[in-house]
Amino acid sequence: MSMQFGVFSVSDITTDPTTGKTPSEHERIKAAVEIAQHVEDAGLDVYAIGEHHNPPFFSSSPTTILGYIAASTKKITLSTSTTLITTNDPVKIAEDYAMLQHLADGRVDLMMGRGNTGPVYPWFGQDIRQGIPLAVENYGLLRQLWDNYEVNWEGKFRTPLRGFTSTPRPLDNVAPFVWHGSIRSPEIAELAAYYGDGFFHNNIFWPMSHTKRMIALYRQRYAHYGHGTAQQAIVGLGGQFYMAKDSQTAKQEFRPYFDNAPVYGHGPTMEEFTSQTPLTVGSPQEVIDRTLGFREHVGDYQRQLFLIDHAGLPLAKVHEQIDYLGEIVPVLRKEFDAMRKPGVPDAPTHAARVAARGPIKLDSNGQAVVDDVTGGSFYEQQDNDDAAVRHADNLINPQK
Repeated sequence: MSMQFGVFSVSDITTDPTTGKTPSEHERIKAAVEIAQHVEDAGLDVYAIGEHHNPPFFSSSPTTILGYIAASTKKITLSTSTTLITTNDPVKIAEDYAMLQHLADGRVDLMMGRGNTGPVYPWFGQDIRQGIPLAVENYGLLRQLWDNYEVNWEGKFRTPLRGFTSTPRPLDNVAPFVWHGSIRSPEIAELAAYYGDGFFHNNIFWPMSHTKRMIALYRQRYAHYGHGTAQQAIVGLGGQFYMAKDSQTAKQEFRPYFDNAPVYGHGPTMEEFTSQTPLTVGSPQEVIDRTLGFREHVGDYQRQLFLIDHAGLPLAKVHEQIDYLGEIVPVLRKEFDAMRKPGVPDAPTHAARVAARGPIKLDSNGQAVVDDVTGGSFYEQQDNDDAAVRHADNLINPQK
């Protein structure tokens, strides 16, 4: 599949300004399941949901809700629109997403991010001033946990691991594909490029000129680290629309939501906002034209997700918007494919990545054979035996 289209959610609970009704947490959680099922029925490829730990958001446990959705879908890729790499324990991320990967038969990837809620750091025992170092160290450990059967590791922000094996192992010994999501942090683009992972730009509240700079940096650094050419880098974009049969109707229907939703900040008018950001409020053809125009700024890319269920829109309207999206996606696929340059990779899928990896050696337990002879050890980088013993003692008893 050359390009993927889908829906992502930030899981907000917002009052509908046209009725004054605020959905309950239970209603929004159940609605998310309905929406994901509809995304599949409409012929789309991806459903993604974020991670938040504070009101007015409900998605504190994305693997739980995605696991539930996996049981009632067959085709769509289930993803996160944020997994907090800074405040989650990498060991738990490794376990939870490998488990979800098995339950969904490989239809899983995830998007790493630092999140946009500052207080979440102390809630989980971390310091927001260490946000970037935490992201770098935690992701480095996560990669080791997925890529190696036995892990020996030490770092700054958590206790060391010695001879640790994360379970379950990734399905087919291929870890879920990782996107790194960022709005404004070049360090996260660098992290994605270093590992050869995907880079996803939220592309909602900022002008395309900003998105263009961030993705250009990621592409440049992806090539620098030897993963391929700049145009072979794996790029995803967010987007935002409200569609109706014609532009006038769309603006009339969406205006009260735009004017009242906290997410828009009660700042610029809807017309100003749509002119300065990728939000499109109009007819299906206007959304098609605007979306196809993203390529002019970022080049060929692999994933396009849209924010739909937000700002207090009632579930019936969200379903209507998904139907509109399902109608225009075949046109978008055809047009994007026609413009696509040779050599640009398809959107990553589990099956394709297993095929690209080829056969691997397995031991008698069916586990991937790993090098436990020339790799790191408990006593690594010590000058002599006494120093090695002291080093080990310090790791086990750091307060001694």
